[in-house]
Amino acid sequence: MRSLVVAIAASVALAAAASPAAATSDPEKAAEICEKAEERYQEIFGKPSAEEPIPIVLMYKYTFCPVHLTVKQGTTVRWVNVDKRTSHSYWFKDAGKEESVRLFPDELAEMTFDLPPGDYPYLCGPHWESDDMIGTVTVTE
Repeated sequence: MRSLVVAIAASVALAAAASPAAATSDPEKAAEICEKAEERYQEIFGKPSAEEPIPIVLMYKYTFCPVHLTVKQGTTVRWVNVDKRTSHSYWFKDAGKEESVRLFPDELAEMTFDLPPGDYPYLCGPHWESDDMIGTVTVTE
């Protein structure tokens, strides 16, 4: 029985190490995930996200792309789920904002930053605890 428990613990540890959850804290891993997210965006929408008239944050493999974004106060940002099977949300919980609707694959939602200048961490409601899906928006004047 003890060897079974040890084997299960080792499998869980191995799965956690292979998980994209650490992308928020690993810039190289985040860059790889975000490159693939951009490819998915272009497959879906037929053009690079940088060609959109507003800043885009992609949601892919339990990562916000980019992980950190800086915008001027009053800017509208669009979140787009480019995953194939997973739903995501964005939630500025510490700023007192309500969680966004759950975005399923290929869906999007927007938020205009009426917050005062500062750094605002946000999270994916269903994935921040289990997968460390957290981002930050810096709002400037």
